[in-house]
Amino acid sequence: MSSVLEVIKKRRSIRRYKDKPLSKDQLMALLEAARLAPSAGNRQPWRFVVVVDPEKKIQLAKACRNQMFIADAGVIFVALSDPKASPRWHALDTMIAIEHIVLTATDLGLGTCWIGAFNPEEVRKIVEAPPELNVVAVLPVGYPAENPNPRGRKELQEIFFLEKYGNPLDPEQI
Repeated sequence: MSSVLEVIKKRRSIRRYKDKPLSKDQLMALLEAARLAPSAGNRQPWRFVVVVDPEKKIQLAKACRNQMFIADAGVIFVALSDPKASPRWHALDTMIAIEHIVLTATDLGLGTCWIGAFNPEEVRKIVEAPPELNVVAVLPVGYPAENPNPRGRKELQEIFFLEKYGNPLDPEQI
């Protein structure tokens, strides 16, 4: 098993997948990772629809602004949040659970691509989600058919400040 930081460094947004299904053990590891995610007040406001049916995957890809690569993934998770369970934090808590899936998938040698460009009503209809749940994201997961280079990241001093905003953090100071 990899260290968490190694997994984070390895993660990429994958937009091409091999035609290969996930094993039951892999799928169960992804489900368990999401289930164990932290949430405000331990309310666990997330719900996931696991989509493996090829026709539904095509429908979801179309509902995601015709990003057809989504349909090639071994599985698609549709992440839903319940505002009644956690009025203030439902979407953020669900995003944490999604990221647990993303990092676990990376550790298993799988690829993911967090999809935020979608028509929520179309997605809701495809997975028959009740109207009281919000569609948060669509997450294809599968075996990568590409290995993108890492994307550039800002320097630490651009995003971290010591004691007050505007005072760039110098790692030598901590």
